[in-house]
Amino acid sequence: MTHDPLTGLLTDLRPLLTAETAAEAHATGTEPGDLEQAVWLRLLERLATDGPPLDPPAWLRRAVRAEARRTRRSARFEQPYGTEPADDRDRGPERLALAAARRRALREAVRRLPGRCAPLLEALLSPEEPTYRQIAGELGISQGSIGPERSRCLACLRRLLAPEVAARQVRG
Repeated sequence: MTHDPLTGLLTDLRPLLTAETAAEAHATGTEPGDLEQAVWLRLLERLATDGPPLDPPAWLRRAVRAEARRTRRSARFEQPYGTEPADDRDRGPERLALAAARRRALREAVRRLPGRCAPLLEALLSPEEPTYRQIAGELGISQGSIGPERSRCLACLRRLLAPEVAARQVRG
């Protein structure tokens, strides 16, 4: 039986990553598993481009803290709406037309997203409101990866829509 060095590295780092993310997650207001998965993704991206870090435990600690900072930073700017504009009780024809236009613009933007983002967000926007388990089965991904993937996809969608929203605001 051969021992894959990558598998060994991941196995060796798992307890440290679990401990580090558990310690940092509370301050970020996120789940330790979400933070852990984001760091695993960073590590896999690094392995694909630069190979393993010279000091994997030190790299892992820095990556956890960087990901925690990123999560805290984005949480400051993400504020939930009290109600969705389309859920407003005043449903005159103008409001309905504006809500329909917003939904169309959102769907068009979602279709322009790269990779797995488009199908994931389409599933999450589905009127049938599928569960994470159903979405995972439909897309062939793990149920635990939906949350972090959703966060990355929404960040990508925000970047994609930012110029359009800014342009509309300027025009009034």
